[in-house]
Amino acid sequence: MTFTQPKPLAALVREDFPILDQQVHEKPLVYFDNAATSQKPKVVLETLQNYYQRDNANVHRGVHLLSCRATEAYEGARDKVAGFVNARSRNEIVFTRNASEAVNLVAYAWGLNTLKPGDEIITSVMEHHSNLVPWQMIAQKTGAVLKFVELTDTEEFDFEQFKSLLSPQTKLVAVVHASNTLGCINPVAEIAQEAHKVGAKVLIDACQSAPHLKLDVQAIDCDWLVASGHKMCGPTGIGFLYGKLELLESMPPFLGGGEMIAEVFLDRATYAELPHKFEAGTPAIAEAIALGSAVDYLTGIGLDKIHAYEVELTRYLFEQLLQIPEVRIYGPKPSENKVRSALATFTTGEIHVNDITSLLDQAGVAIRTGHHCTQPLHRILGVNSTARASLYFYNTVAEIDCFIVALKDTLAFFKSIL
Repeated sequence: MTFTQPKPLAALVREDFPILDQQVHEKPLVYFDNAATSQKPKVVLETLQNYYQRDNANVHRGVHLLSCRATEAYEGARDKVAGFVNARSRNEIVFTRNASEAVNLVAYAWGLNTLKPGDEIITSVMEHHSNLVPWQMIAQKTGAVLKFVELTDTEEFDFEQFKSLLSPQTKLVAVVHASNTLGCINPVAEIAQEAHKVGAKVLIDACQSAPHLKLDVQAIDCDWLVASGHKMCGPTGIGFLYGKLELLESMPPFLGGGEMIAEVFLDRATYAELPHKFEAGTPAIAEAIALGSAVDYLTGIGLDKIHAYEVELTRYLFEQLLQIPEVRIYGPKPSENKVRSALATFTTGEIHVNDITSLLDQAGVAIRTGHHCTQPLHRILGVNSTARASLYFYNTVAEIDCFIVALKDTLAFFKSIL
């Protein structure tokens, strides 16, 4: 396959990721589990070490130099994330432990205090559990009703059916931007536009899009957006919530304690201004600062370049997988007018995917099997478990070739003993 870029992006960045330069079971590591978590560039690792070696202190509370430096770096990371998603204000960015906490923040601070019996929440059958279970819990507590957008024949978000579900009772639309199982990229700007016509709020799960696509919350016009740092070259234990300023101002605190207060009396308390109202206790300081470094790293490369390279890489992956008769890939196929996520979720006929991935691991290839936190979707697809090979911009064509050879050898082995 001929790439349009003069030099593959992976060749320019590969040395930034020291973990990739190792052997697994005496074979070179091929890491294709990026949808679960990405690897971390040296600049992020160095940021974590630098904070603990040089600036380790609590933020906001101290006037000594270390605290001032930590606070400046922590709040600087907020500015970087705000720029990354094109928020109107830095106060629209709330740091959370992960995207799951961010969804729960909206569910309990807004949903529990806003939704009434008979109100409707529209989500989809492809949602990650983190954008489904919180709304199930809130629906049970409030009497709200959950409705689900189904799949088209090409296993994508059924936009026409979505429009038919909208009604004056629709109060929230909570959907994923890019499916972690099907790989389809949903038309979130159009979804938000239609939802707002009936007065509904819109929450976007951007965990699988933030690492790969240039995001613009103002262009999408979503009310909230959530993402996880560890999937976008940042550390674990840090995520963020974007919310429109007026909405966040109207929402009560999610957790109580230090940092989120203005004044505390024995019988009452007043709360801090945004965004600190939603950041109770000592935050994940090092992780937030390192997320800022990850944002710098990604924007330095350019999300457009990352996306363009991954489009070509994904097409090559699909070309190779589609030549294997036993492989059934789920979700839309990439084409000139169909852009999808850099992953392929598949089954291998009568051979269980857990057996496949166990032998792939022995060949040094790391992919994921299971339900990928989308159990309802797997029931609709009629399978209990699938395998998923997910790529990032540091992966190469040569690695795809290694994966395909190992997969073919593995299938041949199981055929020989069946």
